[in-house]
This record gives sequence, structure tokens and C-alpha cells, in this order.
Amino acid sequence: MNNDSSSRIVAHLKKWISSAAPGAKLPSTRSLVAEYQASPVTVQKALQTLTALGLIESRPGVGTFVRAVRSARPSDYGWQTAALRSPLAPPPPASSTMRNVANDAISFHSGYPDRELLPERLVRAAIARAARGDAALFRPPAAGMPELQSWFAHELGASTPAGTTPPNPSDVVVLPGSQSGLSSIFSALAGRGQPLLMESPSYWGAILAAAQAGVRVVPVPSGPDGPDPAELARAFEESGARLFYAQPNYANPTGAQWSAERREQVLDVVRAKGAFLVEDDWAHDFGITSNPVPVASRDDSGHVVYLRSLTKSVSPSIRVAAVIARGPARERILADRAAESMYVSGLLQAAALDVVTQPGWQTHLRSLRHQLESRRDLLVTSLRQHAPQAHIEQVPKGGLNLWARLPDGTDLERLTRDCEAAGVIIAGGNEWFPAEPAGPFIRLNYSGTNPGAFPEGARIIGQCIERNGA
Repeated sequence: MNNDSSSRIVAHLKKWISSAAPGAKLPSTRSLVAEYQASPVTVQKALQTLTALGLIESRPGVGTFVRAVRSARPSDYGWQTAALRSPLAPPPPASSTMRNVANDAISFHSGYPDRELLPERLVRAAIARAARGDAALFRPPAAGMPELQSWFAHELGASTPAGTTPPNPSDVVVLPGSQSGLSSIFSALAGRGQPLLMESPSYWGAILAAAQAGVRVVPVPSGPDGPDPAELARAFEESGARLFYAQPNYANPTGAQWSAERREQVLDVVRAKGAFLVEDDWAHDFGITSNPVPVASRDDSGHVVYLRSLTKSVSPSIRVAAVIARGPARERILADRAAESMYVSGLLQAAALDVVTQPGWQTHLRSLRHQLESRRDLLVTSLRQHAPQAHIEQVPKGGLNLWARLPDGTDLERLTRDCEAAGVIIAGGNEWFPAEPAGPFIRLNYSGTNPGAFPEGARIIGQCIERNGA
């Protein structure tokens, strides 16, 4: 009897709902009990049925209402084509280094070190202390926390020789990661449509930042010892550029480190042309068999704009970096940053400062050096044994990556697909060239997870290269 009554109530209310406006309020339970001469339990069962059908919704303390019917029709965004017009430049594809892959894959593609290479204990303690301090509640200055500015300035100043004026804390602008710094530097110091010299191959993120800033990239070939000073001078002369982006220490992807002589030669060219060197010291904390010596340590006249990041060495979640620039260049970069993000999270700045000023930080860096060396050597040995077709021109003295040349005619897309199908993820080298690639290359990160799988990964890469050339 109750079930029949419930069904009858559902049928009647469905008919009423079909003609009611969305949002219309149903009679109260007491009214429905009286209207249908049914028990409250029977009425509640009917309402539950209608709710399950998506016809009504209950709002506690307010009542029950007819639910708005949402038709599942495809949305038409065609109007945006006319509103946006054509992009000034086609957006570059997302980098393969940022892909998330299965945990059981042998991963050589990532641009970040494995978690076990990070100072996890220092980071967790620093974040907890920062959360309890004033940094969690107050806005920091636009240029950064004064204590963190001082740390960045002091670190660069420690490698500045006698006779060269070290940077002041006021020369430092703290950034939410080096990527945003590159965008601001290119926009503020070059400008849309203007030429920018860039090492080739070069960091894919710099190529992306240049495209976003709308600058015109002029590639400058760079080898194991860095760019040829004569080629650099010619590129400045022919292009009219006043900005040169480079990574003098453990370049990504090649691992190249400039010699002292090459640093002086490049700096002489930049000075003679009245230009800027944008020095990206991304791998400052990743020296293995040498120590990084910034070109900026030899300059006190504002020709070198120095970029230093803590993101990779401290934690990917603490995106803190700094640019050190002098004179009007610094003011232009700060103005661009203020327009973009106003300031960097004080919580992250406080945590980063806490980590790098702890005694355990230097202990961690010494341990990291040895761990990177063993991983690098294991991967080099594995490739030479199992994939000799991947020619390593230079074993890097620091950084995170190996840069390997493949046989001419290698189909990189097919190779990366074949490797992935076999459980090995690699990064094809094409995305590190700002213009046409100079040949088929792959970049392999030796700081990733599970170094014990390096020999097996190298074996699979060697097999896939052989099949590719068959």
C-alpha cells in the first residue's frame, strides 16, 4: 500500500514539475501528507525518488525545489576566433621534460632531480618555521626580503676578485622562479620584435620565454667550450642585438662549462658592443668535478645580468630565484616584475632563506656532489657499453644531464616512441635548438629516480637506436 502510494505521489509530482519553473518550491512535507492522505514516510520516499532522478533538490532549512535542467549540448567558442585574431607567434609545444610518467618507467627525460637528492629534512623544517613566523602574514617588499637579497648578493660577492666591486643587496630582485625572471629580462631589456642572441643549443625554457616576450631569437652556435667569441661578435654586429643569453656553467642541455679564458673573451665582446650578457646560473649548486665561477663575478659595470635559482636544488615547490642587475637595467626588470606579480610569497622566501643558511645546507651540497658523480658515471658507463651509437662528446663537470649525438638519419620521434613503448622515457634534443637542429640528439637526466635501472635503460636505448637505423 505504501509503495503504491509513493508511486502515485511520484507520478503526480512529476507532472507538476514538468510545468513548473526551475527553482519553484514544492509544498512542504506536511502539505503533501495532507494532500495525498499518505504517511510522512511515504512522502519522504517519493521525494527521495524524485531527488535520485535529478528532478528536485533539497536545501536544508529552506525547502525542496525544482532542479534546473541543464542540457548537455556542446559549447560553441567560435566567436573567440574573431575576437582573438591570429596569435603573434605560434605557441611552442609543451616540453617533454615536464611530462608525468608511470612510476615503473625508466625516466631520463625530467629536468628536476629525484626527491632523494633534495634536502627534504631542511625543507620541511624551514616551511614549518616560516609558517609560524611573520612571513606567513605580511607582504614582503617588491624586490624581496632584505635578508634574502643580502644572501644572494653575498654569495655572488664571495667569488668576486679583488679590484671588482661586489654587488649590493639593493642590486637583487627576488623572483618566483627563474622562468619568470627570463620573461621579465627579455621583455624589459630587449622588447617585442627586437633581436636576442642565444646559445644554440640552449635551455628550452629560455626559448619559450623569448617567444612569450616576442623577441627575435638569433642563434649563436656553442660547443663544449662555449660560443666562439668571434662568432658572437659577428652576431652582435649583424643583428644589432644588445642582449646575449647564455649558461656559462653546466649548460642545459650540453653540460658545457666555459674556461676562465672564454669567460673573459665573451665579457670583452659584450663590453665592446655596449651590450648585456644574461647569465643563467641554473646549476650553481650542481658542481661535480669543478666549481661554478660566474661571469658576473668579473663585472661591476652592469654588463652582466645574473640569474640564480634555488628551485632545483632546494625544492620544486619552493620557486624562489633572484636576478642581480645594476643601474637602470635593474629598475626596468623590477618594474616588469611588479606589473606581473607585485611580489614573491614571503612564506616561500623565508623558507628558502632558512634552508640555505642552515649548517646542514653545505653538508647536503657536499653529499649531493658525490651522489651526482656516481649517477653520472654509471649512466656514461652504461651508455658506452650498451648504446655506443649515442656519442657523448663531453662528460659534464656538473649539472644534471648528458647530451648525446645520434647517428645521422635517426628519426627522433620514432626513437622516443619506441623507447617509451619499452618502458624508457627520453627527451629528444630538437626542443633545445632555437632554430633548426644541428643534428639528432637526446638529453638524458642522470639525477632522476632509480639509478639502479640505468644499465637496463641504456640497453633498451641501444636496441631502439639499432632498430631505428635498420
